[in-house]
Amino acid sequence: MTLTRGLVQTSAGQMHYRDSGEVAGSGPPILIMHINQRSSAMYQELALELAPHRRIIALDHPSFGMSDHVAGDPTIPDYGRWAFELLDALEIGEVVLLGEAVSAIIAADMAATSPGRVQQLVMVNCPLWDDQATRSTDMDDIRPQRPADPSGWPLTRTVEWVLEHDAIHAPYEPSQEWMDRMNRAQMEAGRDRWQLVNAMDAYDLAPTLEKVVTPTLLVWGEHFIYAANREGLTSRIENHQEQVIPGGRFDMCFEKYAAVGVAVTDFLS
Repeated sequence: MTLTRGLVQTSAGQMHYRDSGEVAGSGPPILIMHINQRSSAMYQELALELAPHRRIIALDHPSFGMSDHVAGDPTIPDYGRWAFELLDALEIGEVVLLGEAVSAIIAADMAATSPGRVQQLVMVNCPLWDDQATRSTDMDDIRPQRPADPSGWPLTRTVEWVLEHDAIHAPYEPSQEWMDRMNRAQMEAGRDRWQLVNAMDAYDLAPTLEKVVTPTLLVWGEHFIYAANREGLTSRIENHQEQVIPGGRFDMCFEKYAAVGVAVTDFLS
């Protein structure tokens, strides 16, 4: 099985996506949305893992991957609106949403605002902070871990550099293939690579979670930095299941795609 690729026109310009194709007799397609400073290229293995069960669409958010860039400071609801516009262009109505990290927040916002359209929700390694001071500190700490040249253009990194300076935002056993895809995604995003981080920093997730009525699967990596805060999510989403992936840390849909795939397939069935 292979993934086809396409572009659709949205209010943010053309959005790029990967598509596994229809699966006869299956339920609504799964829309996969990527981590900050990544692209759908990081989700090819997970898409193929899930493709025998459902049609899989993996998008590139505007300014990321091979989608058109947008200016300014998009908000979390903006990203959700653009994702729905992509689905509209593909004539997809009901959908299952799978978002990792910042895209778990986008997916929650989409489910809260359009519960009739989102049949099920999968939130992988969703960050939730106990207070604004901790969130601001964490956001500030991220930037030095993504080096740039004097113009703000991202610099490539090595696996060794990441393990020394930013291991918490890497797989538990990062490979060169992971690093290559990361570096490529950084170059594709360029100076716009902070848009998703800024949107996450400006968004209050807690009240949104209380509006989510969609059946939800919460997935965490065993070593995910914010796994200790997971009660903040579980206490706010009434209709949920939980799954902890052993040996998982960050970029779990890449490194632990098989385990994530099993968890998602079990949840959908």
